[in-house]
Order: sequence, then structure tokens, then C-alpha cells
Amino acid sequence: MSQQKPPLGTRLVKTLKAVGRFLLNPRFMLCFGIAWMITNGWSYVAFVLGNAFDIGWLKYIATGYMALLWLPFTPEKIITFAIAILLLKLLFPNDKKTLAVLHNMKLRAKDSFEQYMQKRRARRIALGKKVRVRKPPRPVKERTAPSSVPPRKNA
Repeated sequence: MSQQKPPLGTRLVKTLKAVGRFLLNPRFMLCFGIAWMITNGWSYVAFVLGNAFDIGWLKYIATGYMALLWLPFTPEKIITFAIAILLLKLLFPNDKKTLAVLHNMKLRAKDSFEQYMQKRRARRIALGKKVRVRKPPRPVKERTAPSSVPPRKNA
């Protein structure tokens, strides 16, 4: 017998609490603010300065960039989030709790993707379609200096 999953509402609430704990962490919010200033904030500041001091070219560049940000296909939010996670790892390497939550989220996403691919592969086999078989990864060999090269002499 397989183990029964808890109801969807319970799992959803549990997941939302974990994500909320991660996103509303003061350290992550600081890193997200810095990342937002790197990707977006400069254009808003440039727009205000361009209007305040009547600098046309600054105002036009900021307006153009802000217009691009509001288009639906820009990956700006993904890039901001990635920069924020990178900053979190760089600025707060000893924050084990937040980094553990991030690591667990990564593992769960990886597991769910692998489960999806297994189900997809099984469905394709059942339908009689071609299924690409993945080769197992090659073992990593240690790199050593070639034996034909004589060792250096310290002079």
C-alpha cells in the first residue's frame, strides 16, 4: 500500500508558510532591495533626477528602460530574484536557517521535476512513442600531471 498524501489545502498552506518565511526574512529582504536597485531602481532614480535637473538624455534612457520593464516578456523579476539569492549567500554565509530553507526548496523542485519526467517517460512508452534513454554520467577522473613531464627544480 502506498502512503496517502495529506489534502491539497494542508500541503498548500505548509508550502506557503515555508516560502513566506524565506521571502519575509529581513536578511533576504535587504538582499532583494539591493538586487532591485541593481536591476530596476537606478532607472527610477535617474528618471527623478532627469526631471528635477532637466537632463533630457537621462530622462529618456530611464523612461525607455522602465518601459521595457513593464513588458510581459522581460526576465527582470527572475534576474532580480537570482541576484538576491546570490547576495544572500555572499553577505550572510552564516545564516544557516535561511540557506537551509533555500536548499530544501531547491531539492523539492528537483525531485518534483524528476517525478514529472518519469511520469512523462512512462506515458510516452505506454503510447508507443520513442523515448530517449539517458546515458549514465561518466565517472570523473582525477587530473594529474603527465608522467613524461619532469618535475620542476627550484633554483
